[in-house]
Amino acid sequence: MISILLADDHQLVRQGIRLVLEREPDLRVVAEAADGMDALAQADVHRPDLAILDVTMPRLSGLQAARELARRDYRPVVVMLSMHDDEQFFFEALNAGANGYVLKSAADTDLITAVRSAMTGDTYMYPAASRALITDYLTLTPAERERQGRLSARELEIVQLIAAGNSARQIAERLVISEKTVDRHRTNILEKLHLKDRLDLARYAIRRGLIDA
Repeated sequence: MISILLADDHQLVRQGIRLVLEREPDLRVVAEAADGMDALAQADVHRPDLAILDVTMPRLSGLQAARELARRDYRPVVVMLSMHDDEQFFFEALNAGANGYVLKSAADTDLITAVRSAMTGDTYMYPAASRALITDYLTLTPAERERQGRLSARELEIVQLIAAGNSARQIAERLVISEKTVDRHRTNILEKLHLKDRLDLARYAIRRGLIDA
């Protein structure tokens, strides 16, 4: 059974999303919240496997709440729910640690797929975001593409794990190396690829097919 925290500032939206989720026999909403602060409080009480967060909520946005949840020791998987058909919001959601981004207008058809993908460590994005990433790739210069082919197998593995939302500690445990070694690899990767942060790494990983879009 997958336990879920559902956070949205509109009660009718929460009711509709809950109906969609609980049609599935292994999905159970254990807590609801109407704003980001309440979402964090409910998460600390219930420690859900998955948090579905509206991007724009009062007191604390879904993006801010996602960043805070990423610091929790129980660290739930996060799927963002949004009315914004804008790839920039998707990129910001990735940067906040989310494994999925679902438009409210398509939640009845897309949400379950997003939940299933996120719970297996993959990343779900809506179609327009996929097109944005493809456009970004096609606009890369030959020199940029060449730089992106210089990573070692271990570095590619670390990029994949970072883009999937794993912390340095989780990566260290999985690869049986120290956190300092993970940090050193991450620094080298960013320098090699001329990238700035985890968001850029996530976009790179999707372009290279290291994580599912």
